[in-house]
Amino acid sequence: MNTLTRATAGLLLLAILIAGGIALIGVGNYGLTVFIAFPVLLGGTVCWVFRPATRAQAVKLGALAALAASASLLLLGREGLICILMALPLAVPLAILGSWLVFHADAPKRTMRGLGMLVLLPPGLLFDATAVPPVYQVRTSIVIAAPPEQVWRHVVSFPELPEPREWYFRAGRAYPQRARIEGSGPGAVRYCDFSTGPFVEPVAVWDEPRLLRFRVTSCPAPMHEWSPYANVVPKHLHGYLVSKQGQFRLTPLPNNRTLLEGTSWYQHGLWPAGYWRLWSDAIIHRIHQRVLTHIKKLSEQSS
Repeated sequence: MNTLTRATAGLLLLAILIAGGIALIGVGNYGLTVFIAFPVLLGGTVCWVFRPATRAQAVKLGALAALAASASLLLLGREGLICILMALPLAVPLAILGSWLVFHADAPKRTMRGLGMLVLLPPGLLFDATAVPPVYQVRTSIVIAAPPEQVWRHVVSFPELPEPREWYFRAGRAYPQRARIEGSGPGAVRYCDFSTGPFVEPVAVWDEPRLLRFRVTSCPAPMHEWSPYANVVPKHLHGYLVSKQGQFRLTPLPNNRTLLEGTSWYQHGLWPAGYWRLWSDAIIHRIHQRVLTHIKKLSEQSS
């Protein structure tokens, strides 16, 4: 195959890949096809077109391909900067892998390898469409120098929290601001206001002052996307990171102290689930810390 034919075929395949990736993201298919197969194919195609002379050049081409594709999503207004940065640790190594595989393949095998990767796309799409998101649990605890009866009042509801100083909240991640409750006992409705909107939390268990458990019937977007455009709302901001229920457990300790544990159960519809859980667990844990630290301060001051 001469250089012109290779370049034409390669650019056409790249255009198809990029259009397909944007289309999948547009319909909200955030799965193995987008995050696994696409980066490998992208890196392999770029390596096949430009034919690097060394392994190091192949690695650079794969990394640059992933970075360029990610930047295009930002420039086209399809994704925000935060989500792109979260995806890069997954996409860049896979694009490098695709480029490395093609570099080490013999010329007659390159086409077959590319076709083999294309065969992976339909099964990947099928998995993305039928996979049921698992439910994950995140638990965070803190020791408070106040008795459970005192802590309970600030668990049920608490006033305005100070504005966060953490960079990840200031960069757009949703953070809790205050909590209020209507009624008392099972059936009461707790509202936890976040920077992106309120969580609606009907109380299921009211065991004062030991356990408050609630369902979550409505939750806001997990973040404000940072983008050059005024309002970017990708599909994953609604219905992909879903809080199912939460609870506060208060355990009395010696010397009028309390062990306060906050637990959240949630689902997310992003695949591979193990990778994205690293991010979501860390974010929810920091949200817990913000709330528990505020409750600790209020309880110890009033005590």
